[in-house]
Amino acid sequence: MSLSIPGFEHHRIAVDDGVSLHAAVGGEGSPIVLLHGFPQTHLMWRHVAADLAADHTVIVPDLRGYGASDKPAEDGPDTYAKRTMAADIVNLAERLGHRRFALAGHDRGALVAVRAGLDHPEAVSHLAILDVVPTLDMWEVLHGADAAVAFHLYLMAQPPGLPERMIAASADAFFGFFLDAWTKDPEAIPGPVRAEYLRASREAVTSIVADYRASAGVDLEHDRASRANRDLLRMPVTVVQQDWGAALGYDAAAVWRAWAPDLDHRLTDAGHFMAEEDPAMVAKMLRELLAR
Repeated sequence: MSLSIPGFEHHRIAVDDGVSLHAAVGGEGSPIVLLHGFPQTHLMWRHVAADLAADHTVIVPDLRGYGASDKPAEDGPDTYAKRTMAADIVNLAERLGHRRFALAGHDRGALVAVRAGLDHPEAVSHLAILDVVPTLDMWEVLHGADAAVAFHLYLMAQPPGLPERMIAASADAFFGFFLDAWTKDPEAIPGPVRAEYLRASREAVTSIVADYRASAGVDLEHDRASRANRDLLRMPVTVVQQDWGAALGYDAAAVWRAWAPDLDHRLTDAGHFMAEEDPAMVAKMLRELLAR
């Protein structure tokens, strides 16, 4: 890894049997953990993390299977279950000395954050979600031709073998497509950062596919069980997203309110990669959340 968040120290911390996560850590004060999305690494938080480090301890890991973190072989559905990845994050924070922390996630990291909030409410004090809906609802709102926007979900949901081979055969084109298509401001992801995302993703095709495959299987099972049990995110929750509800024909705020009674739901004109396209807005939102 050639790029880093200025002023942050880098750690490698064991979080599970045979699995260690890479994490950048900076600042002092109450802790907040920031989880990246696809097809990115912890580097996507570089602007927001530097801002928050003025008055918080900021922990920015690469998720299991991504970036400089370990990429265990998928030896069953639990290897990349969001439940497993959420436990990674709780263990990471505890081993850095924090039993309770605020948590923010973008995209794939947001799904990990939701599961952490449901499974570990004693650890997560506040929760911020950037530009997703929970796994259960994600599959329910995708219908017909409109679902083409999420074609990658269906590709990577297939059994092991074909999706890995297809993506590896044109990895830069595949991952680069999302970096281009989902960005309203191309300058928000400058060339060296884009190259780092492509390199990291190219080297993690198998584990990235396993992460997505879990969301069509075990993650869905866990969300269904949570819904049946009436499990809720009882901490203060802020959700910021593009207006996917209007685009796909559903009430995004209502979807989230079913999971989070203490909800602040916001829409943004920024692109999907909002922590890079509008970092000031994201940092301000996080500070407002932490004040609740």
